Amino acid sequence: MTLDQYAQGWARTITDGLNRPFPWGSAHQSSGPNDVDVTPWRLHPCFHGCLDWHSSAHMQWSALTLLEHAYQSIDRATIDELTSLLDVRLTDENAQVEAEYLRTHRGYERPYGWGWAALLSATCAAPVVTANHPEWASATSIIGRQIFNNLLAWLPTMTFPVRTGTHDNTAFGVGLCLDAARSLGRSDVVEAIVKHSHRFFDTDIDYPSSWEPGGNDFLSAALSEAHLMARVYDVENRSDEFETWLHAFLPRLGQADDNLLEVPEVTDGTDGKLAHLYGLNLSRAWQLRALATWLDDDIRRRIEVATDRQISEVAPQITDGDFMATHWLVSFAVQAELASSKY
Repeated sequence: MTLDQYAQGWARTITDGLNRPFPWGSAHQSSGPNDVDVTPWRLHPCFHGCLDWHSSAHMQWSALTLLEHAYQSIDRATIDELTSLLDVRLTDENAQVEAEYLRTHRGYERPYGWGWAALLSATCAAPVVTANHPEWASATSIIGRQIFNNLLAWLPTMTFPVRTGTHDNTAFGVGLCLDAARSLGRSDVVEAIVKHSHRFFDTDIDYPSSWEPGGNDFLSAALSEAHLMARVYDVENRSDEFETWLHAFLPRLGQADDNLLEVPEVTDGTDGKLAHLYGLNLSRAWQLRALATWLDDDIRRRIEVATDRQISEVAPQITDGDFMATHWLVSFAVQAELASSKY
């Protein structure tokens, strides 16, 4: 699988999802009888479609990433449709609505949606995007600033990290925020994430990854933590020390009997929770590839074979599966392919 090979189909899946208003999971907490209108485009003029706020955000990130890395493999009509869609969504006026919602609902989409929206902001701020679409950078920066404000207020209040395999996972969402903050030059956010990541995870050893996955996981708590710490040590120019931490944390990573290399079975792809396991295959592939550089050559070869299988088993679901799969899987497939190009 390569971005060029699948870019057209993935781009069409993105536009179809973003243009599909329902079903919609608002996750809105109503404050009273006058606060029950959850019309998607009223509450979230930037991030609606694709079933929920976070999927809308990261599918827009996927659109930008495909346009950057595989532009020549997408037809003109699809490019124009994606561009027009982003022009309508990513305006300062819409972003002010989103930022105010995040200000008044401080726990909304924490931290998973925060991470993806922050990454979208960082991608929009890249020179290749701002040269042609400065309005996208302006709009997403409004949202990104509020997300970072929320993040800086939240991290010190966390007594323990959340280690689930779903949206609440601390390491995954914070890791995306770290990527975005580094790209955007937000040293204050980077420093806070590094500080609290060490507080949460420094002393973790011999993680019981054999207990994974849970029945509706789309993330590996083990790999998400390791992937975050790889970036944290990289910020500090201490990658050699990360290798020591990694082998203590996941001593059997990449061994022949490591269950993290397996392909979890999905028995009903129309069930949104069970369909999470499709995404688990892709997130495992992404993070295993990102971590492979710190492993021996024979283990890296085993990871290459395993991750190719994890992706190929899910590939048909990315564009041709039920909406419970197609509204979000593209983003994880894109990340897995980007990780492949780096190791």
